Amino acid sequence: MRTVPLVVSLIAVLSLLPACRSTPDYGRGLAPGASALLPLAPDEPRPDVGAAWHDRDDVLEALERSRVWLERRVARDRYPIAGIEHRRALASVTRLGQLLRESPDAESFNRSVQSEFVFYKSAGWDGRGGGVLFTGYYTPIFDARREPDTLYRYPLYSKPEGLVRKPDGTVVRQLATGSELPAPTRRALEETDMLRGRGLELAYLKDPFDAYLCHVQGSAFLRMEDGTMLKLGFGGTNGREYTSLAKELVKAGEIPEDHSGIPALREWAERNRERLFDFTRRNERFVFFTPIEGTPHGSLDFPVTQDLSLATDKSLFPPAAPVFVDSSVANASTNGYSTFRQMMFDQDTGGGIRTAGRGDIYLGIGDDAGRRAGRTKAEGQLYYFFLEPGLVGLYSPRAGDGIAP
Repeated sequence: MRTVPLVVSLIAVLSLLPACRSTPDYGRGLAPGASALLPLAPDEPRPDVGAAWHDRDDVLEALERSRVWLERRVARDRYPIAGIEHRRALASVTRLGQLLRESPDAESFNRSVQSEFVFYKSAGWDGRGGGVLFTGYYTPIFDARREPDTLYRYPLYSKPEGLVRKPDGTVVRQLATGSELPAPTRRALEETDMLRGRGLELAYLKDPFDAYLCHVQGSAFLRMEDGTMLKLGFGGTNGREYTSLAKELVKAGEIPEDHSGIPALREWAERNRERLFDFTRRNERFVFFTPIEGTPHGSLDFPVTQDLSLATDKSLFPPAAPVFVDSSVANASTNGYSTFRQMMFDQDTGGGIRTAGRGDIYLGIGDDAGRRAGRTKAEGQLYYFFLEPGLVGLYSPRAGDGIAP
């Protein structure tokens, strides 16, 4: 048998590695016409969803929110997407709930899902299933005041009536004359009287970075001076593009790329208070808030659930659908990470979540959730699963049941 010297073989192999590797660009868009979902090949392993059975009470609560939303007319109007029809998405969530309730154990639940559902993988950053970058978001808790004073000077606003979202998704500023202007940027909203003095101020914070963080996270719980808690949920945006503060600071050489989580951003903001607005106003997107009861709401206008709600690009992925995330998240009390393999639901979106290569995990409320979210940045895989097409009719609404408004 002919042999090849080991050194020569190694050189040959190593010389091929640069050509085989690409640096992941998680902000890269899909090619025109490409789908964000790729069916798993027969030889590709399916994720084991059995663990969800052990937490089925919490999972069922999140699932029911998806199911109720999918029964609404607004949900039907969001489909088809990525090759998935609305009828199939609703039937999939309905059947998944039945299996969670009826399966006697985790193994039986997983076997039924594997038998009845088709698994898809996110096209990922490269359009071929190359992987997804997962981050975390949360609901911060801050002290606040209803009226401004010398300390509490940074407001959070409700949405003004003049900002209107058109059918194509763009936001415009509608004047009393009926004419329209482009939606104002963050800089314009903060530096002019477009918002000030119009009764839109919901509360005032004492730290400008905290106020900005509320915009990034999309919700906030505020401790008021009278001991009450004002809960604010997502109330819309000005429709402008989101620009990451971390990326801008890295680009400017202010912080290193490997030290750009929320703790590092806060440290930089505390040292550079006079320059903070110069960087935050590079992000043209401005978030508005609305008072809520209970837990924070996501972009589908129902509550999100810790560790069970995922934010993705809703122009690419089926809203409210069941998903499985295979990645890791940062620990609250240590510098390490823990494996995160979890069945979830695609129930939210985010300003910075704009490609098939990004996903944002909702990690809860308060400081511990903030410590997890602030450091979570991990690669992984994102899977969706839907009923076999031949089974959809068995779990679809009966004719005449209709769709809720």
